[in-house]
This record gives sequence, C-alpha cells and structure tokens, in this order.
Amino acid sequence: MPAQGHAVSETRLSSLLLSLLGAEGLVRLAERRGGTRLYVPAEGNGQLAADIGAAAAGRLADRYGGFYIRVPLARELRARHYRAAGCSNAEIALRLGMSESGVDRLFYAMPNKPAKGSGDPRQGDLFPR
Repeated sequence: MPAQGHAVSETRLSSLLLSLLGAEGLVRLAERRGGTRLYVPAEGNGQLAADIGAAAAGRLADRYGGFYIRVPLARELRARHYRAAGCSNAEIALRLGMSESGVDRLFYAMPNKPAKGSGDPRQGDLFPR
C-alpha cells in the first residue's frame, strides 16, 4: 500500500495499474478519469465500479483504497488499443484529445509499432507479403 504523501512516478503508477487492471481496465480508467486526481474508496463499489467494472474497482480498492492516485492518460496504450480495434488516426486523435499529426508522431516513436490499417478483414492487402 502506498504511504501517504509519497508520490509514485507516473510511469511506475502506469505499470502498477496495468498489472493490476490489465490493458482493458487501464484503458477504461484512463478514458473516464485520465489526467485527474482520483480518490479510491476503500470498497470497490459506487461510481468507480460503474466506470471500470466491479472486479477492477475491487482490485484498485484493495491496493489503493483510502488514497488518492493520479490517473495517467495512458495515451500510448490507448492508441495501440484503438488501432487494434480498427480506428483511423482521425478517430484516435479525437479519443486522445490530440491532433492527427500528434497521433502520427506517437506511433512513429513507439517501439513495435502496431500495424496501420482499417482492421476490416474484408479489406485485402494492396501489397501482399
């Protein structure tokens, strides 16, 4: 459990939250509360459970109940998630609150870049490998 008054780096907190909630849970948390300071109630119920699901809220309460955390924006994780779901860069930009060129730069800087494309299985490759 974190000590009161001890700040945890955003990178460290992101990795802790990722291991605690999984990618889907962290994406949901970041979509609803990203960039804010969040009080985690001792019980995993209420609005937090409605936002991220009862099981995830329970795990968060077990670890951080009674404390505040700063919820990361998790833009890289969310961008990968949206790309895997078939979203265009324009859609990703809207969801992340950034420009399309910002999304381009975000993907360019990523190691193991996700494949670009519509994700539509009916769409064939223009240049098959």
